[in-house]
Amino acid sequence: MNSVPDTASFLPVNVVTGFLGSGKTTLLQRLLRAPALRDTAVLVNEFGEVGLDHHLLRRLDDDVVLLQSGCLCCTIRGDLSAALRDLHSRRERGEVAFSRVVVETTGLADPVPILATVMAEPVIRHHFRLGNVIATVDAVNGEAQLDRYAESLKQAAVADRIVITKNDLAASNLVESLRQRLGRLNPGARVIETAPRVPLDAEELLTRDLYDLDTKREEIRAWLAAEMQISDRRAEAHDHDDVNRHDADIHAFCLAFAQPLDWTAFGIWLTMLLHSRGNDVLRVKGMLNVGEGAGPVVIHGVQHLVHPPEHLPDWPDDDRRSRIVFIVRGIARESVERSLAAFSRLAG
Repeated sequence: MNSVPDTASFLPVNVVTGFLGSGKTTLLQRLLRAPALRDTAVLVNEFGEVGLDHHLLRRLDDDVVLLQSGCLCCTIRGDLSAALRDLHSRRERGEVAFSRVVVETTGLADPVPILATVMAEPVIRHHFRLGNVIATVDAVNGEAQLDRYAESLKQAAVADRIVITKNDLAASNLVESLRQRLGRLNPGARVIETAPRVPLDAEELLTRDLYDLDTKREEIRAWLAAEMQISDRRAEAHDHDDVNRHDADIHAFCLAFAQPLDWTAFGIWLTMLLHSRGNDVLRVKGMLNVGEGAGPVVIHGVQHLVHPPEHLPDWPDDDRRSRIVFIVRGIARESVERSLAAFSRLAG
């Protein structure tokens, strides 16, 4: 939880996830045509699964091919960390050139181990940082997959961008219902609809990410908008069932604190929470008033792992409260709020 040097110069690793048949490969193919991604290295499990047109690529060796767009594409043969280390070594030797990496997961994959590799593996985190996590959700089958498969829920819950695919094949009311459900499941994520003839904004999906200081305020505003939606739904619900709980026991909530938080005490509390319930804390995002400096401290975590905190030079609005958005599984909002309040009192 201690401050670290700015990681903006580290190579971002973006993750494209989504359930079987949800359109990950098609999305990746379309993105790789964008000029903004010409200097991208792509890691996939097998070339055959990506459906690349082999007339439009040139093989460099057994593991690396060059796409017509200029992107590199490599297979992951086993360990992701080994693949990333190999890519970095090639880059250092001048054999390949790239400024970002995109990893495509398999359809049944839990994306968290991939995020953990980038965030926690000592050698990897010295050169790379996590960029955006993009999840594809099929407009035709997405609702049923969210109902039936825990992997689909988790993929959407940990995403920074959710792309609804095949919306040209689904009725508009079904697409809207899916969009609203995804918004409740992961209120901080941007939900984007796409179809074969709908242009994709590669910069919005990949190159403008959470850890780019130039767009940090834009992301913070999205978090604040999500917090307001959560608060509004709670106010409308009154004594009814929790309206943020829509997918079994996965739900979102926001905590706000008017008084500055003790940064050391908060760090210890969050570490203890993640140690005991980290598997069930799917995402945590926060903007904290710690009573130091002009701006807030931004935190962002996935399960047991928390990104290095960042100090913003100023606040995005006039509200100086600490606000923390949680997406959790099987954890009551009240228990988290009580434990943090009790720990803060003891620390004070």
